[in-house]
Amino acid sequence: MKAFTLNGQRLLALFFLFSTIGANALAQERPDWENPKVFRVNKEEPRATFYVYDNAEEAIKNDYKNSPYYKSLNGTWKFNFVKNPDNRPADFFKTDFDVSGWGDITVPANWELEGHGTAIYVNTTYPFWQIAKESPKPPVIPGDLNPVGSYRRDFEIPENWDGRQLFLHFGAVKSAFYVWVNGKKVGYSQDSKTPAEFDITKYARTGKNTVAVEVYRWSDGSYLEAQDFWRVSGIERDVYVTATPKTYIKDFEAKARLDEDYNHGMLAVEVMIGNRGEKDAKKYTLEYDVLDNGKSILNETRSITAKAGGVATINFSNKKVHNARHWTAETPNLYTFVLKLKNKKGQVIEATSSRIGFRTAEIKGGQFLVNGKAVLIKGVDLHEHHPQKGHVMDDETRILDIITMKRNNINAVRTSHYPQDPRWYELCDQYGLYVVDEANIESHGMGYNRAKGRTLANNPDWLEAHMDRTINMFERDKNHACVVTWSLGNEAGNGYNFYNTYLWMKQNSDIPVQYERAGTEFNTDIFCPMYMGIKNMVDYAKKYSDRPLIQCEYAHAMGNSVGNFQDYWDAIEAYPNLQGGFIWDWVDQGIESKNDKGEKFWAYGGDYGENMPSDVNFCLNGVVNPDRSAHPSLYEVKKVYQYIKFRPVDLRKGMIEVRNMYDFISLDNFTVNWELKGNGKTIQKGSFPINGIAAQARKNVKVPFKGFKPEAGTEYFMTFRAFTKTGDEIIPARYELASEQMALPVYKAPAYEAPALDKLAIDQDKEIVTVANENFSVTFDKSNGQLVSYKSNGKEMIKQGSRPNFWRAPIDNDFGNKMPKRTAVWKEAGTNQPVKSVVVKKDGKEKVRVTIVHELPSVSATFTSEYTVHGDGVIGAQHNLSKPEAEKLPEIPRVGMRLQMPKNFDNLSYYGRGPWENYIDRYTSAFVDRYDNKVADMYFPYIRPQDNGYHTDARWFALRDAQGDGLLFGAQDKLCFSTLHNEIEDFDPGQSKAQRHHTDIKPKNLVEVCVDYKMMGVGGDNSWGAHPHAQYKIFPDKGYSYGYVIVPLSKSTDPFKASQAKQRFGSTQ
Repeated sequence: MKAFTLNGQRLLALFFLFSTIGANALAQERPDWENPKVFRVNKEEPRATFYVYDNAEEAIKNDYKNSPYYKSLNGTWKFNFVKNPDNRPADFFKTDFDVSGWGDITVPANWELEGHGTAIYVNTTYPFWQIAKESPKPPVIPGDLNPVGSYRRDFEIPENWDGRQLFLHFGAVKSAFYVWVNGKKVGYSQDSKTPAEFDITKYARTGKNTVAVEVYRWSDGSYLEAQDFWRVSGIERDVYVTATPKTYIKDFEAKARLDEDYNHGMLAVEVMIGNRGEKDAKKYTLEYDVLDNGKSILNETRSITAKAGGVATINFSNKKVHNARHWTAETPNLYTFVLKLKNKKGQVIEATSSRIGFRTAEIKGGQFLVNGKAVLIKGVDLHEHHPQKGHVMDDETRILDIITMKRNNINAVRTSHYPQDPRWYELCDQYGLYVVDEANIESHGMGYNRAKGRTLANNPDWLEAHMDRTINMFERDKNHACVVTWSLGNEAGNGYNFYNTYLWMKQNSDIPVQYERAGTEFNTDIFCPMYMGIKNMVDYAKKYSDRPLIQCEYAHAMGNSVGNFQDYWDAIEAYPNLQGGFIWDWVDQGIESKNDKGEKFWAYGGDYGENMPSDVNFCLNGVVNPDRSAHPSLYEVKKVYQYIKFRPVDLRKGMIEVRNMYDFISLDNFTVNWELKGNGKTIQKGSFPINGIAAQARKNVKVPFKGFKPEAGTEYFMTFRAFTKTGDEIIPARYELASEQMALPVYKAPAYEAPALDKLAIDQDKEIVTVANENFSVTFDKSNGQLVSYKSNGKEMIKQGSRPNFWRAPIDNDFGNKMPKRTAVWKEAGTNQPVKSVVVKKDGKEKVRVTIVHELPSVSATFTSEYTVHGDGVIGAQHNLSKPEAEKLPEIPRVGMRLQMPKNFDNLSYYGRGPWENYIDRYTSAFVDRYDNKVADMYFPYIRPQDNGYHTDARWFALRDAQGDGLLFGAQDKLCFSTLHNEIEDFDPGQSKAQRHHTDIKPKNLVEVCVDYKMMGVGGDNSWGAHPHAQYKIFPDKGYSYGYVIVPLSKSTDPFKASQAKQRFGSTQ
């Protein structure tokens, strides 16, 4: 335990004693759970995570669940739930109180997900005051709105624990609780995300014991826990009892760093030995070993004396470990640190161990360095979220998170917004992830105003509470190599309290400390803003050089998002003091539920309870679903974050540059597979090694392909994919971690001879016009200007006619910037489009031109469609949106056409970007190729339905039935498209969001086909106002034209050849 000094005075040397007794007038006036000065009563000082063993051999195994001195209290407890403290069973802790009529609950669990009370999702506010319809009044909790859970269970203390010291451990309890053992009150705790430990030696006995826990859903601590997640309650992490000798290892810090030259390891060790006995522990010995694969490489021993009832602090001098293997996220080398405490007879009375890694994290030269190298943080923000169990995590989910992160080139995690379970840090140590460890402090609901009575950050009454949570985090996690930065909290304002927590951290830790709300004030070593735009980032990079900029949150991944991500990283990689950021966030916080029909869906805010506060689906901001399946945006993240880059040097000669963006490893463990394709067909392929390219180096490589003669009308692409040679359980051998596609500059337009065409006949009246011959017929409806029928091979290809479309189903970012209201005139333009004229003109005997002009009164524009029907059934479609004459029009969400085909035309082929959905600002991971899919597979079920399944840069796409008949849409240049078994309206709730889920989307008996010039980007700088970037918008300051051909297909038709019909209309692309 470190002392805290302020203004030269030793202010918090007795900090925990002071907070334990809570001796002030406030404590006498209010209950503990409404007193910011009371947050720990009889609670042990925080310590590192370690366990008790008899000997070094067992300590090295560190199988703590099988330690003879560990007893888990996880499992079934008796449980009682009431809606307010007045109704709680006040005497339930007494051993003669009958709880046999109570229900059972699993520990750990959130009681709301076990059928008790209501799970509430809000972002920044205090739901207990929202329910009361009053403004926050810290530290008061509305008494009738504070549920209480009472837990009881029995447990056995074995006889071999007699004479030992017993500690009861709660990993995390939300939000405040009392504990009794055998009817005796033991203590009280707040801070729901770090452990609470109590010495229960004088309360427990050999044999049967009873533990009782009274948990308050809300407390004054809740004012510091206004994080953006589900507000749920209960015992959330492991509960266990451990037994130590009377003289025992109380805590230790193993500070493993590198020397000044970043070559050798340096180890400084501090150990605290407690003595709860009645006699001094004299002539005891403390020894530590550092083991490398079981072999001792460093050993030190000290003789110690620990006075009765006291604590002895032993400092071992800083020792050098020659040629130590360094720990980084790329090279997570760990050593085993073993501590042995021996009595005066030389007998080991306690042993323990921890895994340590030698690494240095620091700010130097205005950059964030790990082991002397400036690293780029390719991070995500991570909430603890289990798809069924809420805040209760398990190893299976944690490891799945790490696997998915590492396989997608993510190297860092911010524990937003609280310290996570200790097991997470062990896994990050083991598998290699940088961690920004964040204190459990967020008082967002109080705002940031520093005036008296506003932000708690500047209220001295709350200093001790802020300090307690900061120290709890530090002391627990100080030995983890993965922790490279401490975060003082999140969105809690700045002021007096954070000045002091920062000073304490700087006094006790040598790694960087950050705090977002500090901005560029003194109390942050890293400028770590949220959602800063690219321009402002670049401006900072040019103006400041003292601190790196690493965004603690950026690329808000809500729903269909993460646009312009490559643009962010183009800027980051251009300036040395721009060093990355953390995507908000990793996982959609949906909870598995069932509707009245028994269908599973992911619940979000507002799905539980009636008239509950809710920020609806603002908890769905992940790049993965709750079950950790990928969003389409994750593929873009992987591509942009990748560590191996390929750049063309002279593609004609096969010369490329390979750049190693790793900071610490060479590319010797990678092989590159290359493939040359022409119009989607493999021409040549092979592989080549990339050995000898050191970290941060680059090398020109000759691709070993043979010369070939390009064929006219064929696009050639070279694709490179870097695979691991060897692997492990996280990233296996032969796993692709990087890729790139390059177009060969050899395209030549093909010679094209127009085929002989059959004659056409025109049949028209006032309502329709049909152009036909014996092979096909095309019908236009003059009343609405739509192409309403295309029959070929005796089959009807059109279910609903084509019409101009300027709308997309709003995505979450659209609702955030009020696009549904702001651009509503364009939605109206897609429905209110009276026909101004229909002109039918015969062009010889084999061609008929049908020109349709729609008026768009909502925007004072026209939309002209010219269809040239050829005698072989090919239709050339040319569309033109005139420059709108209306003033002050908003951007256009989309410019295109929509129609419907019968559902049986559900076999999709396309040549364009895929295979996953992509948009004009999120496409770098989607390579041009030929893809074949079922239409049903083009749908992505975002938890809140919205636009999905889009594709860009298509040269053509085709829809066929089971017999191979259908239609091809071939771009004159390139086009964008979507094909779904749903209409746009199915995903569009209107001008405001509705409480909808993927279960509301049922496939229809149709294929909705959108053939677009363009749709605006998805954006993602944030989801509450930011627009897509200007280059990804469609402005109404000019007209827009595009064209394509519609070609009838049979089973034998080659779509590439069919798409060349575009040349009849002047296209040579």
